[in-house]
This record gives sequence, structure tokens and C-alpha cells, in this order.
Amino acid sequence: MFIPISRHRSRGSVAEVLRGASQALVLLFCLGVAITYLSFVPDYYDRLVSECLVFGCEDAAPAPPTSAAALRSNGMTIESYALLYVAIDVGFTLSFVAAALTLLAQARREPMACLAAAMLVALGATFPSLLYVAASGSFAVAALDAVGWISLFAFFTLFPDGHIVSYRLAAPVAWFAAVKPLKAFWPGTALDHSTWPLVWQVTLFLLPIASVLGTQIYRYRRRSAPEQRQQSKWVLYGLTVGFGAFLAISLLFASGLFRTPMSFVILNALLHLFLLVIPVTLALAVLRRRLWDVDPVAYRTVVYASLTACVLAIYGFSIFYFGQWFASEDGLFPSLLSTAIVAVVFAPLRERLQRVVKRLLKGRHDDPYGTLAELRSLLVRPMPPEAMPDALTTFLRKALRIPYAAIGIDVGGTERVVASSGTPSADVRLFDIWHGGKKSGVLLAIPRPGETFTAEDRKLLDVLLGHAGPIVDNYTMTIGMRLLAEDLQRSREKLVVAREEERRQLRRNLHDELAPRLAALGLSATAAEMYVKRDPERAEALLSDLRRVIRSTVEDIRSLVHDMRPAALEEWGLVGALRERIRELSAARPEGGGVDRGGAAAPGLRIALDAPDALPAMPAAAEVAAFRIATEALANVVRHSRATACTVRLSLDESGRLTLEVADDGVGVDRRPRATGRGGIGIESMRERAAELGGHCAVERRPDGGTRVYAVIPIPLERKGDRS
Repeated sequence: MFIPISRHRSRGSVAEVLRGASQALVLLFCLGVAITYLSFVPDYYDRLVSECLVFGCEDAAPAPPTSAAALRSNGMTIESYALLYVAIDVGFTLSFVAAALTLLAQARREPMACLAAAMLVALGATFPSLLYVAASGSFAVAALDAVGWISLFAFFTLFPDGHIVSYRLAAPVAWFAAVKPLKAFWPGTALDHSTWPLVWQVTLFLLPIASVLGTQIYRYRRRSAPEQRQQSKWVLYGLTVGFGAFLAISLLFASGLFRTPMSFVILNALLHLFLLVIPVTLALAVLRRRLWDVDPVAYRTVVYASLTACVLAIYGFSIFYFGQWFASEDGLFPSLLSTAIVAVVFAPLRERLQRVVKRLLKGRHDDPYGTLAELRSLLVRPMPPEAMPDALTTFLRKALRIPYAAIGIDVGGTERVVASSGTPSADVRLFDIWHGGKKSGVLLAIPRPGETFTAEDRKLLDVLLGHAGPIVDNYTMTIGMRLLAEDLQRSREKLVVAREEERRQLRRNLHDELAPRLAALGLSATAAEMYVKRDPERAEALLSDLRRVIRSTVEDIRSLVHDMRPAALEEWGLVGALRERIRELSAARPEGGGVDRGGAAAPGLRIALDAPDALPAMPAAAEVAAFRIATEALANVVRHSRATACTVRLSLDESGRLTLEVADDGVGVDRRPRATGRGGIGIESMRERAAELGGHCAVERRPDGGTRVYAVIPIPLERKGDRS
């Protein structure tokens, strides 16, 4: 036992050492890149002043060439103009370095922190123009550029859990990582991808980009947990804002609308400022800080970005259109008119954009009437009742923009989900569905990722579920009717089986007992006929045996008929048959005391019958069931209760319920099922007799001692009539 533990500890120590070493290496890399970057700042400034901002340079200059007169018109010199670009580039890079150091300091045990820090430092140093202008063609710049691109693709291949989900999807990234560094070692050769044809160069970057997108989509939909999905949302939000702003500002650079030196400074500053969103959101995602706030941030960003784009488009179109229309030289009137148009449409446009974006992210809280109208149009469509819960769950999920919705109902005492839409998870909330003053079902819903159901959500759900109550109730009734039909079918099958079994038993009794006996009677009668004249004494003996066998056969037939339906019921009816049975039990009491083991009642046992003189005509099955239950209960009283008094009560109320009660003051009976001989059915059989006719039978102990058998059998009202 000691050796495995030591190995486990040693492995843990090695992992800790490797983790610490990787953090130290990345930290040294960050500091080294920052120091090297800052060392090139003077060279960058000198070249901007002497060459790039005045005459232009072949490298990636931050702005097109300008003149001293143009700078003086804006209150600047070439030195101050260059200093602004230096401040923008250095501030941008140091912001990326600060985000990387924050990750290393705060996320020491995060597997992606080191890779994210290296990526941020490399990209932050190589994106601005500083290194390309100050150290053009150097090995360090090319190597750092390769590190930045490779770490970028590697990070998004592994993000957020640090594992590769598909080696096939990761193959283009591996190919890019093998090709990209060759430019630093062999520049200008065939291995340098910058010397390849344009199609090959584009393919070199497009393949890993497609690989990264496919990996993130597959991971988000198939592998990610809710928290990991929120991490991906934050990163996606930062990339969308950063690169979206980069493309928009790049188009402004190329449009030619901004030609003054100060406009280039402002656009350059805005471009780098928007790109700073990327390290901020990346740090939040890796550190798992405020992950759940991404949706409202994205909502506001989309609203105001769309609003800004629309306002700029309206203003620009108005300036151009009215300038052409009025052909004014100073452009004052078109500007004033365009400003008025923007002021008029701004508020309605903002409200409209907010409504559209909020519906996409939060659902239709702002339009309950439209939602109800859509629900009504859905419900009036012709569809079977079984399909309506599915349509309802789909509608609720889309109306609230939630990932999962399901409807559950009570089926046979068990809660069962009958319709669902979306993907379930553990965070399920329950909302009761009411109709007609009773609970008809329950809605199972999962809130939007990282959120809870707000007051607006609950208010909209309350309204929608109020209209959904009849649908769920109708479906529950449909299911209940279907189950009832299935139970009815099973009952019919049981009745058919019981009938056939009873016929088989009758056939067996008639074939195996009565038929041979009747055949023997025929032979005996023939023999007696032969001996009447020749041997009268022998004929007399045969006739005596024949008479005995006939009597025995008659007794067997009577017993068979009695088992099918007691003869006392046919002769006296239910009340009279019970009265006769009580008389027989009372007459069978022995002379001695105690309980007769042969089944006779003990001396002093008084059995009373409380029943009307006449009962209406009832179905034969109900009479037999009531008689069998009563006789079995009386037999238990006589044999087991040691009671001194027993009362049998029989009544039929106006609703058509036949009530039977047998109560005694004895010690009670054994509730285990037992057979009582011929005609006995046992306690369980008493319950089955009542249940077969839709009633019930209970055997319970009385609080003051003794046992009470209580049975209720429903009688169809149309079958009632007077009968004595």
C-alpha cells in the first residue's frame, strides 16, 4: 500500500514542478518581449519622424504620409504627430502584457492561463506597427509573429478545458504551426509562405481559421458544460466586438472620407481601443469572473452598435441626397436638415431596435398581446389532442427564449412528462398549470444559461399557462379515456378468460363425474330390468343401489348449481337468503360451552339482521357477491371471533349503492387469505368480489373491540324494481 501512495505523491510533485516551470517560462517570455518591445520605441519614433510620416515607408506605417503645412493647420508638428502614434502603439501592447500578467498571477492552476498569456503578449507586440517599422526583417520579429499566430490557433483549439475534441479538426492547426515558423528561419526562400502565390497564402490562414471555428462550434454544442459555454460566449463577444470594429474602421480608412492628420490619429486610436476588448473578455473567461453578465452586455452592445450604424447611415445618406438636391455650396442647410431627420427618427429607431434585440435574447415580454394572439392562432389549427402539448412546449420555449420546456401530468398517480422541447439539464424549475380550480399539470422549464426566471418571465408565464390550462386538461382527459378504454379492454379479456375457465370446469365436472355416473345408472337399470322376472330379489337389490346412486348424483348436481348461484337467492331473494343463513348458524349451536372446532357457533352468540323487508331487483352478480361476502364474514365470526353479538346490516341508498356491514364484538379475525371449504372465498376474495363490480370491501378492527366487514357495491339505477 505504501509504494502506490509514494508514486502518486511523486507524480503530483512532478506535475507541480512542471506547472511551476511553465509559468516561469511564460513569465520570462512576457517580460522579455515587453523589454525588447520598449527598447525599439526610440528607433520607431525616429523613423516615423524622419521617413514614414513624411515620405512614407515600405513597412506597415500607422498612417499615410502628410506634410508640415497640414500638420500646422491642425496645431501639430511632425514630432508631436509621431509621438501620438507611439503612445497609441505602446499603450496597446502594454495593455495586452498587463492582461497576460494578470492571468499568470490570478489563474495559477488554470491549464489555459499560460497559453493565453503567451498569446496575448505575442499578439499585443506584433499587431501594432512598432516592431515592423523599427526592426524590419529581423528574425525576432518574424519568430514573435509566428508565436502569436500559432498560440492564437492553439488556444482556440483547446479552449476552454485544454483538451482536443477532434484530431481531424486540429490537423490544419498543426500544419499551420509547422509551416509558419519557416519564414523566420529561411526568409525569401520557397519555404517562406510570403513568397507563395496569393491563393496558397490565403489557404494557409483560412484552413486553421475554419478548423478553430468548427472545433468551437462542436465543443459548444456537444461537449461544453453550462459554465464552459458562458466562457465561450465571453470570448466570442470580445472577438466579435474587436474584429467587427477593426473591419468597420478599416473601411473608414479606405473610404477616403477622412484625410486630415488628426482624423487618422482618431481612427487609429479607436481601432486599438476596440481591440482591447479582446484581452479583457479573454481574461474574464479564463478567470471565470462575472461569467453570467455576458448576455445583457451583448444585448446592449448589439442595440447601440446597430443604432449607431443606422444613425450614421441615415445622416450620411441625408447629407449626400439633400446636398445634391439643394446644390448649396456651404452645405449648412443639408446638414441642418439631416440633423433634424436623425433627431426625429432616433427615438423610434432605438425603441424598435431594443424590442427586436430583446426578443432575440429574452423573449416576448414586451408584447404579451401579440404572444397571446400567436398562441390562439396555434390552438385553432386542426391538430389531434395528442399533438397539442408538443406544440405548446415548443411555443413556450421560443416565446421565452429558454433552452428547455416540458409538460408533465399525473397519469395513474405517477407524474409523467408527456411533451418536451429542447435539451434538458439539471437546473429545472417547476410551474403549476391550473384549470377549473384544480391543478391539471406542471411546466418544467430551464432558465436561460446563467440566468434565473425574472419577474417579467414569471408574469408572462402566468398569463400563458392560464391559457394553456384547458389544453393540458383536455390532453389529460384524453389520456384518461385512453387508459380507461385499455382497462375496459383488459377487463373484457379477463371476463372472457374467466367465462371460458368456468365452462371448462363445468365441462370437466359433467364429463368426468356426471356422465360416467349416468352411464352406470343406465347399465344398472338395464340389469335390473333383466332380473325382474328371473330373480326378483337380485332386481330389488340392483334397484336399491340405483336409488342410492341417483340420490348421490342429485346431491352433486345441487352442489354444482349452488356453487354457480345459491338456490336460496332464487327462492327467497338476498334478504331472505341471509335470514335463512343466520337461522342455520343459530340452529347449529352445540349444547356445551366454548367454540366448536367443527364450525358451530358458541352458546350465547346472537346474530341480528338489520335489513329492509324488500329490496329492489338487482343484477344477479351483485346479489351473489353480497351473499358470498356476508356468508364468509359470518363464517369467520362463528369460527374465529369468540364473539357474543354480531349484527348484519344491509341497505340500498337512492344513488344505487348497496351497503353491507357485518360487525361483531369478538377478538378479531386473521386477515390472511384463507379458503373456507365449499363456497368459501376468504378475505381477499371478498375484496375481489366487490372490486369486480366497481365497489370495495374493507376488513378492520373496531376501536371498542371486534371486527367490522364493510362492503359497498354499486347497483345500476335502471335495473332497480320491486322485489320481495
